Amino acid sequence: MNLTIFGQSNELLSSANKKASPYSPDNVGGLSPHELAGQVNVITSAVPFLIIAPESRGGAMGDVGVATSPDINSMHWNVAKFAFIESDFGVGLSYTPWLRKLVDDINLSYLTAYKRIDDKQAISASLRYFSLGYITFTNQSGHELTEYNPNEFAIDVGYALKLSKFFSGGVGLRYIYSNLTGGFNAEGTSNTHAANGVAADIGVFYTNPKLKISKKKTTLNFGLSITNIGNKVSYTDEAEKNFIPTNLRLGTSMSMELDNYNSLALAVDLNKFLIPTPPKVVVENGVRKLYGKISDVSVAKGIFQSFSDAPGGMKEELHEITYSVGLEYYYAKQFAIRAGYFSEHETKGNRKYFTVGIGLKLNVFGLNFSYLMPTQQHNPLENTVRFSLLLDFEKLKKEKE
Repeated sequence: MNLTIFGQSNELLSSANKKASPYSPDNVGGLSPHELAGQVNVITSAVPFLIIAPESRGGAMGDVGVATSPDINSMHWNVAKFAFIESDFGVGLSYTPWLRKLVDDINLSYLTAYKRIDDKQAISASLRYFSLGYITFTNQSGHELTEYNPNEFAIDVGYALKLSKFFSGGVGLRYIYSNLTGGFNAEGTSNTHAANGVAADIGVFYTNPKLKISKKKTTLNFGLSITNIGNKVSYTDEAEKNFIPTNLRLGTSMSMELDNYNSLALAVDLNKFLIPTPPKVVVENGVRKLYGKISDVSVAKGIFQSFSDAPGGMKEELHEITYSVGLEYYYAKQFAIRAGYFSEHETKGNRKYFTVGIGLKLNVFGLNFSYLMPTQQHNPLENTVRFSLLLDFEKLKKEKE
């Protein structure tokens, strides 16, 4: 990406540090909560790369994953799933060229691994690296001052424990680093620096593999996770700090063995940000009236407030929920075909897309691929692809024996 930033302001930083002000009118004239719920009011955060689906299986199924069967990439979706993973040790590597419709040098890489401690416990770790391409800084005359490759990364560790025969819990810790300017300071602007943060994930997972429907073996899963519970961050000394994308994910999945060779799984996820919704201020008869709640609050208050702070009331709160549905067909537990759909309300970002993908499991290696197709034309997410390589070291050990 070759993005030129003009003048004495850094547009990248100003967008990252933008706060909704309850003291500036957004609209003129009286508006009802119902009318406010129909207005665009997108929730933004710092380090949004943390919520991009980094791997191909979930990416092929409409970004579902909180309650699908455990796999190497469970760290992103629900750390508690690792307690029920079948193999002893595995490593995964994923790569996603991002926003290729706009630029050709933004990409997301994801490295993850897990190790079973015993039948009830597992540990996991991951590294997520997001490269934003190259940015050229210029002065007001358009002369180039410097060039920099912004980058962000997150390092995770996790622990999962079986709490009963069918139920598990998990926790994760995350270190977040985001450097958007490389310390460059344009004339007349605030000093910039990298943003650092620490966050936690919590999750629970229920799986019952002993069900039968029409005499066919069926597994029913439920999952819930809250990710990125952490401190606010800022890229300048003077700017107010921004929330990171704390997210609630709730879902279920059901898989059925149709016969000895064919199986089919259906999964559904719901997602909601647990950070404040920007308030709205309207002028009624010359008097400013606040709709919603002040967004400059603590992290803990922001989480609880996020369920009831939308200016448009409960209707707008429901608009903040994204919906994902995914299908996965397996033949002989080796070849997979996947498809899904993701939907976000038009006032909250309007992301709507179909996804498809395939997967191949060999004795030691696994390969996954996904492809994203937006429902709107000229969408920056158009033609997004993801690639994943999976390594099962337990099977490698058995082969050597």
